[in-house]
Parts: sequence; structure tokens; C-alpha cells
Amino acid sequence: MSKGKIAVGALIGAVAGFVTGILTAPKSGKETREDIKTAAEDVKETVVKKSGEVREKAEEVAHDVADKAKEVVEEVTDKATDLKTRTEKAYEGARKGFTKKTSKK
Repeated sequence: MSKGKIAVGALIGAVAGFVTGILTAPKSGKETREDIKTAAEDVKETVVKKSGEVREKAEEVAHDVADKAKEVVEEVTDKATDLKTRTEKAYEGARKGFTKKTSKK
């Protein structure tokens, strides 16, 4: 299981535990609402922070993939050019050999 899934699961568990504790605690409605509001703000900050981290990681991975794709394209292009050159040389060699054989007869 990935660290991100574990962190999200732990966060959800912590929030659920906190809300359960708040709702079962002997406090006034106003105090309970204030505690829930504070907890919601904390969760919001955590989610915003985690989403920023995930976005940065995704951008980094996308950049790495783009770089690797460029390398692969360059390598394939080089190999195709080399193959084309070798094929043209082989064709010319075969054509010259064929021309020599037909002219000797």
C-alpha cells in the first residue's frame, strides 16, 4: 500500500475519531460547533497541503516522462537513419554488382 493511501486513511480515521469524541463529549452545542469548525479548518489545511505536494510530484513525474520520451525518440530516429543509410549502401552495392555481372556477359 502506498504511503499516500496510508496517510489519507490515517487522516480520515483521526477526523472520524475527533468528531466522535466531540459529539459524545458533554459540551454545549456552541462549544461543539466551534470544535467541529476548528477540526474542519485543520482538515482543509492538511488537504490543501497534501494536494500541493501531489501536484508537485505529478509535475516532476510528467517532466521526467517527457525527458525520457525525448531520449527514446532521438534514439529511434538515430537508429532509423542509420538503418536507412545502411540499406541505401547495400542497395547501391547490389546494383553495382548486378550491373558488373550483366555487362561481362
